[in-house]
Amino acid sequence: MISPLSVWESLSCFHSAEMAQKYLKKCYQKISLNEADVQSYNNCYPFIYYLEQGELYFKQALATPLSIQPILLFYGYIHLIKACILTIDPFYPQNTSVLAHGVTSRKRKKQQYNFLKDEIKIQKNGLLSHFAQEMFHVKHLEAEKFQMDELLSQIPEMNDTFKLIFNRRTHFPLSLNGQILSFPVEILHHYHMSEERLYQFLKEKTENRVDVQNGQLSFQDAVYGEIPPIRLNNKTSQYSLPCDRTQAYTLPEPIIHYLLLYNLSMIARYETEWWSELLKSNSSDDYPIIKNFLYLSLEKPPALIKDYLLSNL
Repeated sequence: MISPLSVWESLSCFHSAEMAQKYLKKCYQKISLNEADVQSYNNCYPFIYYLEQGELYFKQALATPLSIQPILLFYGYIHLIKACILTIDPFYPQNTSVLAHGVTSRKRKKQQYNFLKDEIKIQKNGLLSHFAQEMFHVKHLEAEKFQMDELLSQIPEMNDTFKLIFNRRTHFPLSLNGQILSFPVEILHHYHMSEERLYQFLKEKTENRVDVQNGQLSFQDAVYGEIPPIRLNNKTSQYSLPCDRTQAYTLPEPIIHYLLLYNLSMIARYETEWWSELLKSNSSDDYPIIKNFLYLSLEKPPALIKDYLLSNL
């Protein structure tokens, strides 16, 4: 398991104003900003404060009851994301439209509500669309809807939970030898593809970040994280490919965590009756799914942010 402390220790290198300014200047020079010196100076303290505040939320979530964890995790994650945005958008926030969450959740029914079938909808403006485009070049998410099930099934660490509860596999493990990726034959049967077709399919979906050479699939460059739809399990350090090719198939995992934590934070805040009943009675399979996801969320979102920031060093 990832140690949360190791993540925060890695991020603590940015807690120096001198280091933060040098780092931001390097980021701004990459985007050819004329005022790299000035803006890195202006943003070094906001950058540090976002990281520090995010860390406080996550560390507090470690010590709080499950009932309020989603709220602390979501707002902690927002602060970490804003730190990342400052590395590529030196004038953030330029207007109030990027301050809203950028997601809406539907009104819940009191009877027969199923969390996995619940869905959220992406708004045109807001933090979600802004960081998706700026950090990951993901556009045109406006009005897209995602069910909780399809989002959760894209997270490789949730595979064991789905397997135990629903006898349902959500990921196929991949083998990595150097830069070469190997697949179990069952992926070909599941995807209804030949080996050659699968390789070309993944080359296209990863936007040529994987390549086919001598009949083998390989990463183009050294890889330190996921390349959607190829996911990385941070607990096992193993790459995998999701079984379900839904709308969320190529979403970067930081976006997936944002959407899930947003919805759970809204439930914890505004659906008190359903939320309290679930936690007290363990009445449905929603409980272990949510509990295991929140347990993972204490660790993985900060680890994803760490990977993003350190990749710019």
